[in-house]
Amino acid sequence: MNRRSIMRLALGAASAPLAAPALRAQAFDHTIRFIIPNAPGGTSDILARLMAPELTRTLGQNVVVENRAGAGGNIGADLVAKSPPDGHTIVLMDVTTIATNPALFPRLSYKPSDLAPVSMVIYAPYILGVANNLPIRNAAELVAYAKANPNRLNAANSGTGTASHLTAVMLADAWGSPMEHVPYRGGAPALLAVSTGEASLTLAGATQSLPFATNGQMRPVAVTGPARFASLPQVPTFGELGWPGTDAGTWQGMLVAAGAPAARIDRLHTAVRDALATPMIATRIAELGATPRADGPEPFASWLAQQTAAYTRLIQSHNIRAE
Repeated sequence: MNRRSIMRLALGAASAPLAAPALRAQAFDHTIRFIIPNAPGGTSDILARLMAPELTRTLGQNVVVENRAGAGGNIGADLVAKSPPDGHTIVLMDVTTIATNPALFPRLSYKPSDLAPVSMVIYAPYILGVANNLPIRNAAELVAYAKANPNRLNAANSGTGTASHLTAVMLADAWGSPMEHVPYRGGAPALLAVSTGEASLTLAGATQSLPFATNGQMRPVAVTGPARFASLPQVPTFGELGWPGTDAGTWQGMLVAAGAPAARIDRLHTAVRDALATPMIATRIAELGATPRADGPEPFASWLAQQTAAYTRLIQSHNIRAE
């Protein structure tokens, strides 16, 4: 063995004790609880159950999905915020639970800063759909109708203060024509109301609204997002129309209790990114009408701050309160 080989072995042996603490900091040593703050069957629940087996394989510990629904997602979020800050309790939260609830519920039992972003998971654009019984075929006709008939349009949404409600408020402000906002108990009832003509229009994530838009139950006139939606290539984006809210939509992100070791947060993000890249999960997400988005802790935190600030301004300027 020559002198150079001996030096390499010596350096490797010397660095091994230094590497061990870093590896231990990343490792997970018991079951990981995957909290879903919604009822079974929703998008968050579907995603979590898709990802859990792959996360289990990658992280080396069982990842167990638990539904902790109630209070608009706040019960599950509170559980994670108050869990030990070791990264073994994770939560998948949607835009409303993360970005609008803090402004809607001033007496939340936890602070948003009690949760640390890990990774974005998916994004799905909103589809703006109008009822078939209205004389509206496109976005220009919708704006013209709204201006000619103030307060005649009623916008169904998935609940007071949800992102779908706030995006409709944003549009009404931009058009200079008020609309009546009608809250339903979720996106599915709001879509059903538009399909029957009970409501004039709705904004709903493509994960729920795409079938209504493609089978003739409502007329899609615009979509959010940075580019046209592949499933509705003929429908213009908010950006093309000069409307606000181009980045609105349905999105999901993973968070842990603040104070979790950075190495474990990074390990979780890597596991999420790898899971989203598997063909089975990527295909299923596309079938849901969404796009995988494995943005890491820093870009996710920036996105979250931007979205929260925009929705908080709307909630405060319109004096919107949770019902």
